[in-house]
Amino acid sequence: MSAILGYFIAIVAGLCRLSRFWIIRTFTGFYVEVFRGTSLIVQLFWLYYALPMLFGFNVGSNLVAGVLAISLNYGAYMSEIVRGSIVAVDKGQTEASVALNMTRFQRMRLVIFPQAFRMMLPEFGNYLIQMLKATSLVSLIGMHDILYHGNLIRSSNLSMAPTVYILVLIFYFIIALPFIFLARKMETVSKKGVASS
Repeated sequence: MSAILGYFIAIVAGLCRLSRFWIIRTFTGFYVEVFRGTSLIVQLFWLYYALPMLFGFNVGSNLVAGVLAISLNYGAYMSEIVRGSIVAVDKGQTEASVALNMTRFQRMRLVIFPQAFRMMLPEFGNYLIQMLKATSLVSLIGMHDILYHGNLIRSSNLSMAPTVYILVLIFYFIIALPFIFLARKMETVSKKGVASS
C-alpha cells in the first residue's frame, strides 16, 4: 500500500517540481525538504500521536498512519528521482517534439516521460526494498507486524532474544527476496534497447 501511494506521490511531486508556476514549485519543494530532512520515526509519531493531540486531527488507525508516513517519506525521496530523470532526457527530444507542434502535455506524456520512466525503474526497485524494511518501524505505533510479535516473544523469555531476532531477520530477508529479484528485473528492462559503448 505504501509503495503504490509512494510511487504516485513521487511522480506527482516530481512533475510539480518542474512546474512553470513558482507557487507549485515552492510548495512541493517545501514538502520534499521537510520529509527528507526529518526522521521517519518522528513522522510516524507525528501522524499517529501528535496531530490528534495538538490539532484534534485523527488520521484513523495505526495502519493508515503507517502507510501515510512511509508513503510521504519515500515519496519525497523518489520525487527527486522523477525530477532528475525528466531533466536527464536529451534536450533534442524536447526540440523535436516542439518541431512536431506537440503541446507541453503531449511532449511530456508521449516523448519525455516514457524515456525518463526507464531511468527511474532501477531506483524505484531499490526504494521498494527500502520501504519493505521501513515497515518494521510501524511496531512503534502498535501495529502487529513481524517485529512486534518478535518483541512479544522476547519479552516473555529474555534468553530467547538472540534467536528471536535472528528469526525476524530471516523472515524479512525471505519477504524481501521477491522484491530483490523484481528490482533486478526492472534494471534489466530499463537497459533494453539502450546503446552501450
